[in-house]
Amino acid sequence: MRIVISIGGSVLVPGLSKDRIEEYAGVVDQIIAEGNSVGIVVGGGRIARDYIEIAREFGSNESELDQMGIAITRVNAQLLMLGIDHKFGQLPPQDYESAKQILHQEGVVVMGGVAPGQTTDAVGAALAEYTDADLLIYATSVDGVYDSDPKLNPKATRYDELSPGELVEIISSMEMIAGNPAPVDLLASKLIERSGIKTVVIDGSDPKNVINAVLHDKYNGTIINSDMK
Repeated sequence: MRIVISIGGSVLVPGLSKDRIEEYAGVVDQIIAEGNSVGIVVGGGRIARDYIEIAREFGSNESELDQMGIAITRVNAQLLMLGIDHKFGQLPPQDYESAKQILHQEGVVVMGGVAPGQTTDAVGAALAEYTDADLLIYATSVDGVYDSDPKLNPKATRYDELSPGELVEIISSMEMIAGNPAPVDLLASKLIERSGIKTVVIDGSDPKNVINAVLHDKYNGTIINSDMK
């Protein structure tokens, strides 16, 4: 099975910690050991936001800020690459064709951002589509897709299962809210709808949740299922 895992930067590097990187690297190794190939997209997290905020104070424009964020996602990807047993001799790929080639050759590829204006949420969905993945996992800071921000609304309801069209509709409405509580962005949700790839949004703060989702078909999150009407 081919799996793409999008790991939020706030999940992988809530603070710089070798132990945390090794924990997620161990998850990847375990999935590969079961005969799967794995594509991983890593976000920037709080570290990227801190750098971007300082650069914004210096007057950088949005494209420049995006480039800085992309650079930090690639540094995070390099850290994860160092922890994975499959050692690489190259930097994280910067485009989908290179990522696909590495995935086919090595059975695993780790990358960060690709282009300004495109989040790593969208990169994960695009990589999954480009490589014909069987499963797309979003390891985020929340345990699924909710009808409102669960961090602000204790009565927020989690969706256990959604169709891709329902996901697009929900994310569209969330992106109009200040602060944007959506666990994936609108472009990612539209790519998921277009590709029809089974997608799961889970709480990545515990890496074991990724193992349960991939190897044991156990999901404590939201499943995006193209078979739903």
